[in-house]
Amino acid sequence: MNTNQKTIICFCEDITKEEILKAIEQGYTTANEIKRHLRAGMGECQGRGCMPQIMKLISQKTGKPREEILPPTDRAPIKPVPLGVMGKISKGNQKGV
Repeated sequence: MNTNQKTIICFCEDITKEEILKAIEQGYTTANEIKRHLRAGMGECQGRGCMPQIMKLISQKTGKPREEILPPTDRAPIKPVPLGVMGKISKGNQKGV
C-alpha cells in the first residue's frame, strides 16, 4: 500500500483516503453515500474540512465532472450547538435556539 493511501482525509472520524477509495470502488459514489457508509463529515467540523476532498476523489475515481458531484444533504443543526442550548427548549418555550 502506498503511503498516500494512508493519508487521513476526515480528521474528525479518522477516515483515510484508502477507505474512501475502497468505498467508491464498492459503489458508494455520492457524497451522501460516503457519509452514511463511512461517517465521513459527521464529526465536529460537519464535513467542512473533508467533504471538498471527498467530492474531488469521487470525481477523479468515477470520471464525473466535479460540478456534478453534489455536497451531502445538511441536517439540522448545521453548525455545532451546545447541549445546554438544546436543553433550554421546552414544550412551552420554542425560543431556546
